[in-house]
Amino acid sequence: MNLIKSGKIWPYAIGISIIFIFSACVATIIISTKLPVEKSDNYMMGYHEVDAKVNDIIEARISFNKKYKIEYIADLFSQENSTVKYKIIDTNGNVVNNANIKIIITRPNNHKYNQEFINPIVDSGIYSFKNIILPKEGRWNIMAKINIEKEQNFLNVKVDTRNKEVYEY
Repeated sequence: MNLIKSGKIWPYAIGISIIFIFSACVATIIISTKLPVEKSDNYMMGYHEVDAKVNDIIEARISFNKKYKIEYIADLFSQENSTVKYKIIDTNGNVVNNANIKIIITRPNNHKYNQEFINPIVDSGIYSFKNIILPKEGRWNIMAKINIEKEQNFLNVKVDTRNKEVYEY
């Protein structure tokens, strides 16, 4: 009690605070190095490549949207047997049957379950990827890369197998 009344406790409090803060910093660094870090894969590229090409990607999207319209057709998305469909038309309303579409279905937080699909079934401008079986239920991202002649665009759709009526562009 004499130490508190005399005012000599503050050096001890400061020393203990510094040790505590330093320990918290060390613990944060140790924990953060053990947790997995998933790299971003927006636009089906690493974030460094996206950063270097962002202006080209934006210009390509603007050019694509001036000529074509792409629409995700929402069917029921489930874990057992899903179909992903896109409808592509040009600005005059004519169906487009000569597009190349590649999709990747991935978890937002883990790329371990990535599935890549090419060669869809094409019928009257509707591109279908059928018989998709997912290893887990929950949230999924459907990333599509669409090429028509020299035009290119990307479309990212977020779906959830637990809530079949909800999806987000």
